[in-house]
Formats: sequence, structure tokens, C-alpha cells
Amino acid sequence: MKMRVLGSSGLEVSSIGLGCMGMNHYRGNTASRTEMVALVRSAVDLGVTFFDTAQVYGPFTNEELVGEALAKVRDRVVIATKFGLTDENGLSTLSGYPDLIRLSVEGSLARLGVDAIDLLYQHRVDPNTPIEDVAGTVKDLIAEGKVRHFGLSEAGAATIQSSQ
Repeated sequence: MKMRVLGSSGLEVSSIGLGCMGMNHYRGNTASRTEMVALVRSAVDLGVTFFDTAQVYGPFTNEELVGEALAKVRDRVVIATKFGLTDENGLSTLSGYPDLIRLSVEGSLARLGVDAIDLLYQHRVDPNTPIEDVAGTVKDLIAEGKVRHFGLSEAGAATIQSSQ
């Protein structure tokens, strides 16, 4: 499997990653949890090291599935998860509010069964929370060892430049 470094972060991942969103919920029926855990583990056996999930997937249940599937190979994989579309009760809430980011990270750590999130990114940019506040909160979480790398999903160039 070819590998890639994401940006200038030094984070190396397989050139093919596995998005896990539809594994236990989505529009219609999904395969069993056992089948999906086996699929994730097969991907690892094929050389995939990058796995993407989010707290909103389920909500919350996809992170549990991914954490279970990758627990035995944690040292060989990169787990990415997202915050900002779900509050702590599972309600749909677009928010980059710092306290909600912290709650989201604590929940994700527990559901994934990990000590640190390899790549944490904001699912959608919250126009009501300055990106500097979001980036500052994640910077603090990195300093605390709870997050290793930070990214943005669906962000425009101006937002990305502001967050650096």
C-alpha cells in the first residue's frame, strides 16, 4: 500500500482510507456489527491505515464500532473523527463552541477506547464561532495529549488560512 503524509504535519496514512459512515446506520439496512468489524479488520490486513468516523454517525455508535474493530491494531492505524454536528445528547447541532468541542472529544475518546485521537477535524465550520476559538481549543487539547492533529472538513480557503 502506498503511504502519504498529510500536509506538513508528518502524519503518515495509507493512500487509501476507509470511511466508516455507513457501516452501522444510514439510508436503509446495514450489515451486522460483526460483519462490519470483520470488514475493518480485513482493510487493515490489506494495508489500510486510515479510518474515518464521526460522532454524528449513528449518532455515536459508529465510533464504538470503529474503536472495537481497531483495538487490537491500534498501534498500526490512524483514527480520524469529527466534531461539530452533534451535541452531547445526539441532537443535530452545528457548533464550534469550545465547551462543546471538549465534551465531544471526551465522548469520542471513550467511545473509540483510545487515549488520543490521531486526527480531529471540525465536521462543518460554525459561522457563529470564530475559527480562532475552535483552533485554540483544539491546540489546547493537543497540548493535553488528547488530540494529535487538527483538520477542517468542508472549509473554505479563508477559514483555513485563519486557523493556522
